[in-house]
Amino acid sequence: MEETDVCYLTPTVLSVQQAIPNGCAAKTLGPSQRLALGVQALAGHQAVTALADELDVSRKFVYQQAATAKAALEEAFAGAGEPDDEVLFYLPVTKNRIRQIVVALVFLCHSSLRGVVEFCRDLLAVKISVGTVHNILQDAVAKARPYNRQQNLANVEIAGLDEIFQSGLPVCVGADVASGYCFLLSLGEHRDADTWGVHILDLQERGFAPKATIADFAAGIRAGQELAMPGSRCRGDTFHALQEITPVVSYLENRAYDAIDALHKLEQKKTKTKKRGRSTKSVARKLYLARPAEAKAVALADDMAVLESWLHYDIFAVSGMPYVERCELFDFICTELKTREELCPHRIPRVRTLLGNHRDELLAFAAQLDADLLDLAKEFQVSVDVVRELADMQALGEQHPRRWQKEASVRDKLRGHFHSLNAAVQDLTDQVVRASSIIENINSRLRSYFFLRKQLGPDYLELLQFFLNHHRFLRSDRPERVGKSPAELLTGQTHPHWLEMLGYRLFSRN
Repeated sequence: MEETDVCYLTPTVLSVQQAIPNGCAAKTLGPSQRLALGVQALAGHQAVTALADELDVSRKFVYQQAATAKAALEEAFAGAGEPDDEVLFYLPVTKNRIRQIVVALVFLCHSSLRGVVEFCRDLLAVKISVGTVHNILQDAVAKARPYNRQQNLANVEIAGLDEIFQSGLPVCVGADVASGYCFLLSLGEHRDADTWGVHILDLQERGFAPKATIADFAAGIRAGQELAMPGSRCRGDTFHALQEITPVVSYLENRAYDAIDALHKLEQKKTKTKKRGRSTKSVARKLYLARPAEAKAVALADDMAVLESWLHYDIFAVSGMPYVERCELFDFICTELKTREELCPHRIPRVRTLLGNHRDELLAFAAQLDADLLDLAKEFQVSVDVVRELADMQALGEQHPRRWQKEASVRDKLRGHFHSLNAAVQDLTDQVVRASSIIENINSRLRSYFFLRKQLGPDYLELLQFFLNHHRFLRSDRPERVGKSPAELLTGQTHPHWLEMLGYRLFSRN
C-alpha cells in the first residue's frame, strides 16, 4: 500500500484535541480516525506500540481496529464478483408453467416420467404424480396431432424410408431427405407390404408424391411402395451396400496378417531348430503348406480391397462416369466376387448376392444424374462430354495435382460459359442422393427417446414426431439450417416456438 493511500494521524492533529474528562482517549476517536488507525496498523509502517503511544490508547485497541479494517477489506473484495445467491430475475410459477416445464423436460432433456416427478419435487418443491405427468403429455398430444395430420407433403421430392425396432415391434419411419421433416413415425405389429402400403396411401392424401424414395434392402418397404405407387422408383442405399462389403475386406485383411505372422513364426522356428542341430522335417512340412496359404490370403485380401475401392470411389461416386460404364464395372465386380466365393464361402457369397440382386436400385442415382447432366448440356448448348468432364474435375479435391490440369482443359473448351456452368454442375451434384443418411440420423435421435420406455404407444410417437419437426436446429453443418425447424425448411414458412404451438406462453425477462 502506498503512503498516498493512507490517512495518517500526526502529532499535530492530536495536539488540537481537548482534554479528555474521563481519561479514555479511545472513546473520543471518530469513525474516520479509527479507520485510519486500522489501516496504519495493517500497513506496518509503524510499530503497534508507537501508534498506541501517539493516540494514548492501548495496544489491544489498536489490534481491534486492525482486525476490523482487515475484515472490512476481505468482505469488500469477496463481493467484487457476482454473488451466487444474488437474485437475477423472478420466475412466476403457475400451473401452466409447470405443465410447460413437464413437456420441455421430456423432450428437451430426454427425461423419464419419474425423472420429471423428482425434478418438480427437488427443485420446485411441487408434488406431482406420474399420472399427472402422463395426463399433461396426453393433453399436449391432442394439440400436436392436427399439425402432424394437416402438413402438406407436396414439397417432398426424395423420401427416405426405414424401420427401427423397439421391444421387438417395428416402428416405420419416413422423412424428407432435403429438410429432415419426419412425415411418418408409426408403431405396428408388422412391417410387411400391406403395412407399408397403407402408410403410403395415407401419406398420399396429404400430397405425398416424391420423385423417388430411398431405403435399405428391406423387402416390405419396396413391396408396399409398389402396391401404393406402382411404377415408382425406390433407390438402394449405397451406405448399406458398403457396410456389407467393408467388414469382409477388413476380415480378409486380418486373416492375411495372421497368415503372414504364422509363416514368419514357422521360419523363425526352423532357423532355431537348425542351429540346435535337430531335424527340421516337421517344420519344413508346415512351411510347405503355410507359404501357399499365406500367398492366397494376401492375394485375396488385396483383390477384395481393390474391388471395394472401385465400388466406393468409382461406381458409387458422384462424378461424370456414365451410367452404362458404371453398370459394366458393377457387373465385373460381381463376377470377380463369384470367382472368389470358394476362398471365403461364409462371407463373400452374401455380399455378391446382395449386390447382384440390387444393382439397378443402387445405381438409380447414377441414371438420374446422367439425365440431369444431359439437360444441363442442352441448356448451355455444349457437349455432354464436357459437362461430365466438369463433374469429374469437381470430384477431385482442390489439393489434387490433376485438378488444375482438368480445369485448364475445361476452361479452354467452355471459354466464357465456364463459371456459370461450373456453378450449375456444382449445385446439381450437391443435390445427388445416394444414401438414406437422414433416416439414420433420425433413428439415432429416436433411440435416445426410446431407451427410456419399453412401451411407446402411438400417442407418445405422435407428440415426438411433432417435436422433431418443429424444434429448431441449434447447429448444423449446413448454415442454412441453423435456427430453422424441419417444418420451416420443408414449407419455407416460419412458425411460432413449438411450446407456443402447444398453447403455452413462453417466459420472457423484463
